[in-house]
Amino acid sequence: GRVYARRWLVLLLFALLGFAQGLVWNTWGPIQNSARLAFGFSGWDIALLVFWGPIGFAPCFFFMWLMDKKGLRVTVLLTSSLMVLGAGLRCVPVSDLEIRKKLIHGGQLLNGLAGPTVMNAAPFLSTTWFSPDERATATAIASLLSYVGAAGAFLVGPLVVPSPNGTSHLPLASQSNTEHIKDRIEAVLYAEFGMVSLIFSAALAYFPSRPPFPPSVAAASQRLSYRRSFCRLLSNFRFLMIALAYAIPLGVFSGWSGVLDLILTPVHVSQVDAGWIGFWSIVGGCVVGIAMARFADFIRGMLKFILLLLLSGATLASTWFTLSCLTTVTHLPLTTATLYTSCILLGIFLNSSVPIFFELFVETVYPVPEGITCGVVTFLSNMFMGVLLFFLTFYYTEFSWFNWCLPGSCLLSLLLILCFRESYDRLYLDVVVSV
Repeated sequence: GRVYARRWLVLLLFALLGFAQGLVWNTWGPIQNSARLAFGFSGWDIALLVFWGPIGFAPCFFFMWLMDKKGLRVTVLLTSSLMVLGAGLRCVPVSDLEIRKKLIHGGQLLNGLAGPTVMNAAPFLSTTWFSPDERATATAIASLLSYVGAAGAFLVGPLVVPSPNGTSHLPLASQSNTEHIKDRIEAVLYAEFGMVSLIFSAALAYFPSRPPFPPSVAAASQRLSYRRSFCRLLSNFRFLMIALAYAIPLGVFSGWSGVLDLILTPVHVSQVDAGWIGFWSIVGGCVVGIAMARFADFIRGMLKFILLLLLSGATLASTWFTLSCLTTVTHLPLTTATLYTSCILLGIFLNSSVPIFFELFVETVYPVPEGITCGVVTFLSNMFMGVLLFFLTFYYTEFSWFNWCLPGSCLLSLLLILCFRESYDRLYLDVVVSV
């Protein structure tokens, strides 16, 4: 095998694409109070704007087929063009609020259609371009930058857009009337459109499908066909176990973090504080996730042990947060410090498990193509998130049931990983066969 220095440029472009998709998806949750005032959104609208993310995974299997047959370049260009169109729709200056709301919803749906590529292609990219001792690290960077984008929305939105109660840190927050808030939201939308357009232009100029020579034996080996891959996945009980262990807690957490401001408002947490909590919980998870992946590259065969540690911590942190919100029952202190600590720990443990799960999926079902494997599990994850947000569109006045879904899903995932028997088929091919 041979590796090329340009692999880092390819990884950077893909990671920036994921960052932009996560940023656009999470635009509205952190500023939901301001959006209600400026555009007349209801609680149902806010939940639906987040819901377009999992709905966008409906054509997930088409994008998996496209990646398997046409390669990364065609798939990335189609994905980024959908993002440009979606971000542009949200910026159309229409005075009629009803039409404007429909355009914003349409833009969020188009951005959601980019989700399958952003979430599924990371292991495929790392196998195609990186050597075995760099694969987990590349997977972590490619898959976690979309989470950093979502975290950026927690930071950018509340700091740029004044809250109706004047909690923004900007001097302009004193002018927080409806028109001023609307102008600040539109400034965010225009900035996101510009960023997405720039990334699309860069990918159009340079984003190759594959290197001239493969970096490893596994990258050069023959894979199963599209049809045989699905048969192999659906008949593999061990894969179904870890797929559920990933999909249930990550789906619940993604839906929960997307409406975090909505959840924390009843416990008197401001829009800015909710934004900082969401930001640090996701960023902490991404930093720890990349560190864990680098550790997994150095010490191979430890993926199950790492997941057990992370899911144990997630179960404890989510239980702490849920009990803290039930102050009338548990009498636990509900302070900014406890909310920050419990949410940040939960985000660190769950988000950092994503690349470890992806590597374990690929190792378990090799030679099934990486894009198909990760496409199935992210589809399941978004299905669980979609079901949860669907119920939220009807039961959005009380959130204790939503909070209890967090520790329950983490505990179930921990039990499934405990019963899982790990294997490393791809690693065996690279290490033993190549020698």
